Amino acid sequence: MRSDSLESLLKETADSFLEKVKGQSVEVVSHFDSDGVTSAAIMVQTLKRLDQKFSLRIIKSLTKEFVYSLDKEKTVIFLDLASGNLKSIGEARLKKVFIIDHHEVNPEDIPDNVEIVNPEICEKQKISSSGLTYLFCKKIDERNKEFAKLAVIGMIGDMLDKEMGGLNYGILEEGDIQKRRGLLIYPSTRPINKVLEFSSSPIIPGVTGDPLRVIELLREAGLKPENGRYKNLVDLTEEEMENLVTSIILRNPKKKHKDLIGDLFLVKMFGKLEDAREISAKINACSRAGKPEVALGFCLENAEAKKKAESIHTKYRQQLISGIKYAQSEEKIKGKGYVILNAKDRIKDTMIGTISSILASSPGYEEGTTIIGMSYDGNNKIKISGRNVGKEGRNLKELLSDVMESFDGEVGGHHSAAGCVIDIDDEEEFINKIRKHLEIEVVKIGRENNLPPQISL
Repeated sequence: MRSDSLESLLKETADSFLEKVKGQSVEVVSHFDSDGVTSAAIMVQTLKRLDQKFSLRIIKSLTKEFVYSLDKEKTVIFLDLASGNLKSIGEARLKKVFIIDHHEVNPEDIPDNVEIVNPEICEKQKISSSGLTYLFCKKIDERNKEFAKLAVIGMIGDMLDKEMGGLNYGILEEGDIQKRRGLLIYPSTRPINKVLEFSSSPIIPGVTGDPLRVIELLREAGLKPENGRYKNLVDLTEEEMENLVTSIILRNPKKKHKDLIGDLFLVKMFGKLEDAREISAKINACSRAGKPEVALGFCLENAEAKKKAESIHTKYRQQLISGIKYAQSEEKIKGKGYVILNAKDRIKDTMIGTISSILASSPGYEEGTTIIGMSYDGNNKIKISGRNVGKEGRNLKELLSDVMESFDGEVGGHHSAAGCVIDIDDEEEFINKIRKHLEIEVVKIGRENNLPPQISL
């Protein structure tokens, strides 16, 4: 019988996991983003402490083919994915499956051979998969508290910096994290001119990607270099920070003061205090460059992995700036309340989710607008990423699930951020179907509010 409390569910599932894996080999499968890689780092260190045999695979997306390829006799534990793949997991007849995830799930779809820890089936707390994995591993062995900082990095990577109450607060305390108030542009531990040049969250129109315009903005804000070097962002005085915020808002009026000032989380990695958002960005960059093993090594504080991660991240930031410029200038498919960016091969499939999120936070789009990003993956597939502008808007998980009924594929994600993968041969049909769904929904909303239907074709 499923527990009503997340705390009880974690304990019961951890006990069951320990019992099932005795003398067995465990297959760990984790998502390749910051939340997934930190989850994997916590889990593998826990399994090593148990002297447990295991193998690890970090993947970009979970497909039916991948699920079917898994060894049916092994115990499999999925981290930060699989809640949207329950049908495939049931059909694959795997012996025993554990899932630690926070994405939307239908409890009625859970097969008999699956035990799942997911806040969507009890209490609905806002918590990352890395946070859940940490709590799960702490139930296995209290000494695993030392991995709390990895959970915090995963949380920050999953944009939960404003959800630090409840269980998240306890993890924050155990991670020995320094919390400071400051400007929400990262990394806060680097010189302000470099931070602004590569700022993608938020985009600063006319400034992001242009070092000369950065200097102009800083001069306008009254900030000058000292001994040839600008201050680190975290070291700005309150007055300097307020002046800088004013200059940014003048260039991006969509951003409000409250959006730009908030809590910064500093984590000790490799003996230095680092901005958790920067660490998360480096993990993501490695995975999206096809080097998840470097991302994992970086989480485990391997010195060689650190060097590689920093090199990969520098190149990734440059590619990201190019991708942003392309996305801003490229012609898009537009309708009432939606925008479709079909980047084809001009933006990497591993970046399209990030670019879609950046577009959703950039000036020019109304609250509630749906952004759909599409990008070729080089293997005759197209990665689809949906994002909502602001906190309002359509349920993107439901929207993509409805559209994908016509195609072979599964959907993962949440209300305001979801994604899927389609065959490249289905490109035109997918665009037609998603436009139709989006436009039908506009008609439906109009009728519910006694408004005349508006359809943009």
